[in-house]
Amino acid sequence: MSATLSGPPAGRYGRTTAESSVRRLRRVGMVLAVAGVAVIGWFGWAYVDKQDISGQLVRFKVVSDSRVEVHLEVHKPKDQDGVCTLRSRGEDGAEVGLKDVRIAERSEVVNTVVELRTTARATTAELVRCQPAD
Repeated sequence: MSATLSGPPAGRYGRTTAESSVRRLRRVGMVLAVAGVAVIGWFGWAYVDKQDISGQLVRFKVVSDSRVEVHLEVHKPKDQDGVCTLRSRGEDGAEVGLKDVRIAERSEVVNTVVELRTTARATTAELVRCQPAD
């Protein structure tokens, strides 16, 4: 009886070259994925960190078919001007008013009441964004 051996028994002496290559490729993929998430997180934090002007719509009052009064509170550095964009929508959801409000008061917290003119009766008012003025 003659027996020829073509290699060691399967699974006895560790992984084959193909299995270790796949494992190495998975590790590289995981490292790249973690690095990508870290880079996206860093850019996101840098973006949010630059946004040093924030606003809050405290309340609004529909005064007439063509006017809404909006009470706005803005937090910003004392020496920086800001611009806040307000929008008003009608009953059907269509935009009926839009206004950019310049906040130039030299205070860290600015409370102001703004008149927003509308093209039709408004049902809501919203603060779209606040940003540093150009």
